[in-house]
Amino acid sequence: MRAIVYDKKAQPFRLVERDLPIPEPMRGELRVRVLAASVNAADWRSMKLGIIPRSRVFGADVCGIVDSIGLGVRGWKAGDAVVGDLSNYGFGGFAEFACASAEAFVGKPEGLGALDACAVPLAAVTALQALRLGGSPGAGADVLVVGASGGVGSFAVQLAKLSGARVTAVTSGGNANAVMALGADRVIDYAGDGFARADDRFDLVLAVHGNASIGTYRRLLKPRGTCVVVGGSLRQVFAALLLGPLLSRGGRKHRALSARSNAADLSHVLDLAAAGTVVSPIERVYAFNEIPQAMDYAQRGHAKGKLVIDYKEA
Repeated sequence: MRAIVYDKKAQPFRLVERDLPIPEPMRGELRVRVLAASVNAADWRSMKLGIIPRSRVFGADVCGIVDSIGLGVRGWKAGDAVVGDLSNYGFGGFAEFACASAEAFVGKPEGLGALDACAVPLAAVTALQALRLGGSPGAGADVLVVGASGGVGSFAVQLAKLSGARVTAVTSGGNANAVMALGADRVIDYAGDGFARADDRFDLVLAVHGNASIGTYRRLLKPRGTCVVVGGSLRQVFAALLLGPLLSRGGRKHRALSARSNAADLSHVLDLAAAGTVVSPIERVYAFNEIPQAMDYAQRGHAKGKLVIDYKEA
């Protein structure tokens, strides 16, 4: 089978197409013929940090067809259309066939195309879990999404609006119209750190992207508000991990999210996508052999929404 394999000597992207044996599903696993996949920060960050899958094949989000079923697996049959998040199961989605625990997969809703479906798993579930960690703000709550035009941020804006919150989105000026189309009530251009000087205070700050200090986020919170750091620079993430507990002893809370694969959450967001309640914000569609270029573009940090891979394209 064709696969995009990590090779630290491969130039310029350290990723190269190779022919690998088709994997056999182990007990409790499904083998899926992949139709489409998408690129996530979990892919390129892991590569950048030297955290390489045992198979040397990245790829967390997949949509495909069940091809073979391992021992002990019930409830699935060959030919079932599935969507999976493999980020907690060794990755492996950037190949024509992927094996992972059956727990990584859920059924693809009818009417939802493969490209739209594969854009959902890691980004939308992360956004959902971030909102939940932040107290599930409801009607009338004020939510600030920093990094609102990327994959997680785009879904965070939509899910927060769906709950009835008032959403202020931080992104570049060039992305303002796209983010407003997702439902944001207001957009702040991050240029010049404009959001840090905002006079508003928020019930929830979602730090999806960026490099602001924890003090900046703390100042933006209402007296009983919560900041959830989802991603961004390593400085931002480590500050939330190290200082968050110390700064959470009063009314304001600081949390760092460690998103986890969750079949119930994945089914929920896929159903929303199938109903058109949320949309998969796809910026670019790549062919299978363009996965290295897609990974390179993603790690530059300027992707608007999701980058997806159509395996039917040469």
